[in-house]
Amino acid sequence: MASDQKCINTIRCLAADTVQKAKSGHPGAPMGMAPMAHILWSKIMNYNPASPHWFNRDRFVLSNGHACALQYCMLYLTGYQDMTLKELQSFRQVDSKTPGHPESHMTDGIEVSTGPLGQGFANAVGLAIAAANYAAVYNKPGFENLLNNYTYVFTGDGCLQEGVSCEASSLAGHLKLGNLIVLYDDNHITIDGETELSFTEDVVKRFDAYGWHTQIIEDGDNDFAGIERAIRNAQQVKDKPSFIKVRTTIGIDSSKAGTEKAHGSPLGDAEIEKVKAKYGFDPKALFNVDQDVADIYSQAKQKGKALESEWQSLFGKYQAAFPDLAKELERRMKGEAVHAWREVLPTYKPTDAPKSTRALSQICIQKLAPLLPEFIGGSADLNPSTLTYMECSPDFQPEGLIKGASFAGRNIRFGVREHAMAAVCNGLSAFGGIIPYCSTFLNFIQYCLPAVRLSALSRHGVIYIMTHDSIGLGEDGPTHQPIAAMAQIRATPHIIDIRPADGNETSGAYVIALQERDRPSVLALCRQDIPQLPGSSIESVAKGAYTLVDHAGEGKTADVILIGSGSETHLCVNAAAELAKAGVNARVVSMPSHRLFGEQPVEYREKVLLTGVPVLSVEASSTYGWSQFAHAHIGMEGFGTSGPAPKVFEKFGFTADNIANKAKALIAFYKSKNHPVPDLVHVPKL
Repeated sequence: MASDQKCINTIRCLAADTVQKAKSGHPGAPMGMAPMAHILWSKIMNYNPASPHWFNRDRFVLSNGHACALQYCMLYLTGYQDMTLKELQSFRQVDSKTPGHPESHMTDGIEVSTGPLGQGFANAVGLAIAAANYAAVYNKPGFENLLNNYTYVFTGDGCLQEGVSCEASSLAGHLKLGNLIVLYDDNHITIDGETELSFTEDVVKRFDAYGWHTQIIEDGDNDFAGIERAIRNAQQVKDKPSFIKVRTTIGIDSSKAGTEKAHGSPLGDAEIEKVKAKYGFDPKALFNVDQDVADIYSQAKQKGKALESEWQSLFGKYQAAFPDLAKELERRMKGEAVHAWREVLPTYKPTDAPKSTRALSQICIQKLAPLLPEFIGGSADLNPSTLTYMECSPDFQPEGLIKGASFAGRNIRFGVREHAMAAVCNGLSAFGGIIPYCSTFLNFIQYCLPAVRLSALSRHGVIYIMTHDSIGLGEDGPTHQPIAAMAQIRATPHIIDIRPADGNETSGAYVIALQERDRPSVLALCRQDIPQLPGSSIESVAKGAYTLVDHAGEGKTADVILIGSGSETHLCVNAAAELAKAGVNARVVSMPSHRLFGEQPVEYREKVLLTGVPVLSVEASSTYGWSQFAHAHIGMEGFGTSGPAPKVFEKFGFTADNIANKAKALIAFYKSKNHPVPDLVHVPKL
């Protein structure tokens, strides 16, 4: 039987070979963290390589994702079907399952996509919150360990310098997440050189202050028993997350050990051969794993199969004892939707009272939340403003902190931590069986964008409920008024943008957001009251854009098309009525979603955006991106201003009169210049 030392040395050489074959990557951290990885995968973690999605598995997050050669090596050694030798040898190559940083949607065994430093750390907090919530809801007397997994994290200096990890660490400490265990690879090296150049704080004291349980391993290169002991000690601490600082040597046993030169470039063939010779391995053998080492890791499959079998047996007994809860849990584990949730969403008539779409969203949330136990989320200390608190559930808090609150609660108090909030929601989504949402003002989605981008990349169906969505928020002024936010969202692949124009469209926005489980949605909602519109419907939102009003009448063609989005759509309706009095026939198109409209077939889009008819878009934000749908635009070319919303709208031309006048000017432009109106639908896609 191979010793721990031989297994660790094998990991080090395998990782170095993986990076060297690619001629690209980060060999130093995998070599330094090999003892931590060996102990965790061979002695600590509960997982089943033959069943990567077993629900009660422990979760592992490599927050310092540049060290992913280590994670790929561990998946290969322990027998994950996805991770073959060929995949290791294809590291960082096109279409491989071993990309340059871990991507959860590509490779079994990768729980979350990491690489942007600190994101994985915050994702792990989300995974731990999810596990705690599941356990609080479904574990019952006699079944206290039905759901009892841990979340383990490897992190580095870079992650701990990023603000998102600070926010997430603070939240995890407040929540007393005893199922979260972080191992800090303290190798004293960043890309620039020694950490003393920029990072001299006492990290352990920082985590003490956050309310974490902390331990230190002074010799992480050799103290294997100490690493195992520290992790097992951490498992016993139930009322605090655990932080274990492990002092390691980057690129250990190479001539570049302990320097930045071991960080981001292959060591070189000759250097790796020297390391292998030092370990007593064949210097020329590439990707070699001796049989006695392979035997150690092959036990993971046997152990994992037994663990899952035991758990399935326990779950069978649970089904008999708690059939309703078991049925619900099984549905969520399978990712199946609740039946008939759409029917509770409200519909509206034009005679109904005007309301802001944030208030209309609040109604949707209160209708949906009792039916959807998987609907979990909160705001960045903005519940009275974003109106996203679920009245049917208490807070998610450690017991005893707030009366009635517990880990069974579904309202998460994220605090003023927008970046971590979004990243935590990615972790909630990654856990499975959860529909996470989070909320702040649309302008402050800027704080969240790195995590929002990873939602899209990783196919997490997070719902971003963003209120105060334009200059219409008024008096708070240009520091809070979003101008470019929608353009940024729409420019990011795989995100559904939805800016509803009234109550029916708000209900439709929730239909889309809830059924799209592999794409995030951003719901941009207004602060000011707006009317319920004639011709709107829940179903039309799925088309992205649709004809709301057409003054041309049946069999005739409109003179101009006004496209409105969100709270400006009713202004287009009013402008069209004014134009009709002047003998100008306008069609009003509501466009809640650029993305969804762009996905419609040409045949549908050409029915909405008529060939030969000039189109004017109206949105109280940047006009960037609108040129694909309109010939001219009323929008924001600069920042807004502070003042009552009606006055701010008037100042920047968002009035029915101005829209009507601009529409007339647009019609006149094409007539006077005798230019054909450019076709917006039939354009080449090469």
